[in-house]
Amino acid sequence: MYEYIKGTLTFVGPAYIVIENNGIGYQLLIANPFRFSSKLNQEVQVYVYQAVREDAITLFGFKDFSEKQLYLKLISVSGIGPKSSLAILASDDHTGLVQAIEGDDVTYLTKFPGVGKKTASQIVLDLKGKLDDLAVPISQVTGALQEKLELTSNNAPVQEAMEALLALGYSAKEIKRIEPKIRSLNEQSTDAYLRAALRLLMKK
Repeated sequence: MYEYIKGTLTFVGPAYIVIENNGIGYQLLIANPFRFSSKLNQEVQVYVYQAVREDAITLFGFKDFSEKQLYLKLISVSGIGPKSSLAILASDDHTGLVQAIEGDDVTYLTKFPGVGKKTASQIVLDLKGKLDDLAVPISQVTGALQEKLELTSNNAPVQEAMEALLALGYSAKEIKRIEPKIRSLNEQSTDAYLRAALRLLMKK
């Protein structure tokens, strides 16, 4: 089992990143890969989880040890698979996620793609009281949505953010609903647009 991979970040896409180590390019599925955009062509260390099935071996990547531990907790829940767990982590509001689980907030949990009421209830049942060690160190959501400036057309970062949402499992209908608001923002990176989109999708 791998703990982490250290190497040169050679590619960042909507669904995964590639890290080259000793001439081998490792494809890592990531929750919001664009968090790594600023590190392109630089050395990075990414924590990993290897999922083995009969038809595939997949590596999932995490920005730090705490995010990986939260992921491992999620995939232990019946009905939550490796990709569903990744989509849950993509919002980056891990503190909010822990609080929702501890507070029996099933409604909050059903806002994630592929999570219905039954699965949300199972998450609470399986993980409530077991996340205290993750409540402080994990990443917290940063900033608020900017309420300003003009519509941005032909914006490559926005388009990349929309593609990343599709890769996470959000439907075209859900993405279309928030796209005008995202395009009206004046963010500077795909990561920022994707974070904003995820916050909007988590609202009622």
